[in-house]
Amino acid sequence: MPMPRWWGHVNKRVFNPLAIKGGKYPVLIHVGRVSGATYRTPLDAFPVEGGYLFVLVYGSRSDWVQNILAADGARLRADGKEIELAAPRLVGKDEAFQALPASAARPPRVLRITEFLRMDLVAA
Repeated sequence: MPMPRWWGHVNKRVFNPLAIKGGKYPVLIHVGRVSGATYRTPLDAFPVEGGYLFVLVYGSRSDWVQNILAADGARLRADGKEIELAAPRLVGKDEAFQALPASAARPPRVLRITEFLRMDLVAA
């Protein structure tokens, strides 16, 4: 796993609420697979052809990733709009880097990130 899980807990409790309140980051809205509660997770969302790509800094075992896979989708709030996303799937580094536009920053190699989440736009 690229980042330690304890840092994810700090992010969830301290930094994520600040990022959501600040309104600068895209926010993924998803439903808990056990609780049924609605969660909001600020993330870097990279638009790719037909959908969005998310860097899994804490790996695919993160709660938000597992929630989205179980629900088969989520909503993304970005630039003042809510976008419906479906068909979540884990993709590897090669596929992710090929889909990302050249202008998008790649995660630093030192983080050893090898998993990404890709979701498709739901047609209106």
